[in-house]
Amino acid sequence: MKLIYLANIRLPTEKAHGIQIMKMCEAFANTQDMEVELVIPQRLNPIKENPFVYYGVRENFTITKIPTLDLVSYGKIGFFLQVLSFSFFALFYTLFSGKAHVIYSRDELPLYILSFFKKNIFWETHAKKDNFFAVRVLHSARGIISVTQGLKDFYVTKGVNKEKILVASDGVDIRQFDTKKNNTESREGFGLPKDKKIIGYVGKYKTMGEPKGVDDLITSFTQVLVSALDAFLLLVGINENEVTEVKKVFQRAGVGEEHYKIVAHLPQQEAFMYMKASDVLVMNYPNTPHYAHYMSPLKLFEYMASGVPIITTDLPSVREILNESNALIVKNENVDGLSKGLCFLLENAEFSAKIAEQAHRDVQNYTWKKRAAAISLFMGI
Repeated sequence: MKLIYLANIRLPTEKAHGIQIMKMCEAFANTQDMEVELVIPQRLNPIKENPFVYYGVRENFTITKIPTLDLVSYGKIGFFLQVLSFSFFALFYTLFSGKAHVIYSRDELPLYILSFFKKNIFWETHAKKDNFFAVRVLHSARGIISVTQGLKDFYVTKGVNKEKILVASDGVDIRQFDTKKNNTESREGFGLPKDKKIIGYVGKYKTMGEPKGVDDLITSFTQVLVSALDAFLLLVGINENEVTEVKKVFQRAGVGEEHYKIVAHLPQQEAFMYMKASDVLVMNYPNTPHYAHYMSPLKLFEYMASGVPIITTDLPSVREILNESNALIVKNENVDGLSKGLCFLLENAEFSAKIAEQAHRDVQNYTWKKRAAAISLFMGI
């Protein structure tokens, strides 16, 4: 049984989709001895590390690079030409490389082109798509894998049979959080203060130019400092080109550098250790349609696996996974509510430990292995 996974990505990449795709290929390859081939474009890449090493993934599947017009740096037209060239090369590669029982992708354009020649295609969708290419894929693919119920509901309103859509939230590799280092030992390795209560945030400052709640978090943090002078804000995963802008937000808020630390993007395993070094982990996405209904962020499951209490804004997509028993849920885009929630978790160790332990138990249902098994069953392989 062979599965070809088409992924129009630069690999390795500092973006979260690289982790998700590599982990799913590894998990698929562990399902009933399936042969998995990840097909990606040949592109210039500043990250030279072996992808299997970079992501801590077993080399139980193959990675094939095919030609592409690497024009992404030339703006929208260059990006479209790159996607188009990858899609056509993927078509020829798939048609002439031998029989694949399943062709799987997160990209609609390659699947659109392949849909005129192949019937065994499956589309995993992570955002609301109703463009010309997506519409054909939705109706011609054998199956759709949606990361949220909200996304499935959207496609059902577009006329897609609900039985054709499987909801499969993202996941986590719990093994990567297995470490004998405790909170204090983790801090020592990263030069973090041992005597502070660390509020951790892992993620970008912005995605596609849109804010992700960091400004509100910093504003809330100024209020936390009023009652908790030993509080410390840790921002991990900020893009290098965002650091200066984020520092200016701290300056405008009147927060000195002794109260925070910014860590630019780093390997996934180190990000995990920063999570475990925190006392509280924050996930305060803004209340926009994408975040509210269509996202399934990897860090949600990573937070749960870390064993650290979570505070999150109240969104339907988040509610699909989290609830009052495994997280502290506060109102959306409410600075006062977020600051009060942070103070409550920092001051109530028993409650914090209780929700963290429940989250860790619940995340056992969201491993990549279980996700791959459910999708494989849905695909009939």
